[in-house]
Amino acid sequence: MNQEEKNEVNEQEELHNQEQATEENLNEAETVVDNGNIDPAAEWKDRYTRLYAEFDNFRKRTQRERIDLIRTASGEIISAMLPVLDDFERAIKANEASEDHAALKEGFVIIHNKMRNILEIKGLKPMDSMGQVFDTEFHEAITNIPAPSDDLKGKVVDVVEKGYFINDNVLRYAKVVVGQ
Repeated sequence: MNQEEKNEVNEQEELHNQEQATEENLNEAETVVDNGNIDPAAEWKDRYTRLYAEFDNFRKRTQRERIDLIRTASGEIISAMLPVLDDFERAIKANEASEDHAALKEGFVIIHNKMRNILEIKGLKPMDSMGQVFDTEFHEAITNIPAPSDDLKGKVVDVVEKGYFINDNVLRYAKVVVGQ
């Protein structure tokens, strides 16, 4: 059993223990009501205990659902990327004996395009930064250089590392060189 599985088992045991404690509190409140002598303080305590138990169960359930969502979200993208991994393995195997560099380049371009298309379907969009006005919301300045022309002052002169959006949110900032 690896560390992640041990952590998951511990989390589940802890949630189970918390649920049992909440049920015990709820049972105590029910005994107060079942005795037939319902005084207002006991009734309010019963309502409070029930409400607290409901909220506690809601919190635990949403926490479990969030953990499950995080675990399964990466599985979807990984399963979509498996054909690309298979293509890379076939390309490596086929190119061990091949001396044709043009075919090698073409194969890697095809695999790159396949991977890019899969990621675009999942919501990934490349950031077009070249020649744009430097904006800290999208760009990370690596360095400043003298602008080659006056119209490039304060604009992106070179892109060192391309930035990406995922569903219109910045996934990775573009690392750029800015003209001064």
